[in-house]
Amino acid sequence: MAKVKALKLYIAIGVLLLVFIPPFAKFQELCYKRRKLEDRLISLRSENKKLANEKRRLETDIAYIEKKVRDRIGVVRKGEIVLKEEAPKRR
Repeated sequence: MAKVKALKLYIAIGVLLLVFIPPFAKFQELCYKRRKLEDRLISLRSENKKLANEKRRLETDIAYIEKKVRDRIGVVRKGEIVLKEEAPKRR
């Protein structure tokens, strides 16, 4: 009689484990994905803030625009000397 009760208890525990383990594993996976997405959201918000600042400066700051143009296409003013740094040659 005691063996039958113990067997029923083990079966009940087994059924409970089979019922609750898969959803719990899925829950853990979703929590991990949520944390990753929150980290990405923070990163994207930071990048968005930098780009908004860049846009504002490009719309309003003439000196900044001039600097960007000079850096990008290599425009120099009359009388300026451009110094370029070269990477050391590998042997």
